Amino acid sequence: MIGLVLIAAAAIGYWAWKTRDEQAMRFGDVAAVVAAIVGLALFRKSETLPALLAIGGAGWWLWFRRGGGRTIAMSPAEARRLLDVPSDASPEMIRAAHRRLIARVHPDAGGSADLSARVNAARDTLLANRI
Repeated sequence: MIGLVLIAAAAIGYWAWKTRDEQAMRFGDVAAVVAAIVGLALFRKSETLPALLAIGGAGWWLWFRRGGGRTIAMSPAEARRLLDVPSDASPEMIRAAHRRLIARVHPDAGGSADLSARVNAARDTLLANRI
């Protein structure tokens, strides 16, 4: 049991280090790690169905947390067209264009989540290429 606690601590520490720049660690992240550890302990006791449910739940949470595996691949040219910025746009110009467009297409303003995700991906693509 001590080994499982150490594994859980290491997993939580790794998760916190891995996501330190992206997003804050949530209670659900810790719960997913704990569920996975409980699932492993249940496997040791030959309780297969509850173990699979615990590990499956942990996997589902981590998949859901990462956006369900969805990534939007976008070329810099496509991103510039979407945000309507020139090829030599500064990071400030990119951010200003993103703010103007996201204000119109955000779901809270009557837009769609998919279009908002594309606008965010365009901003991220252009800012990543500026570095």
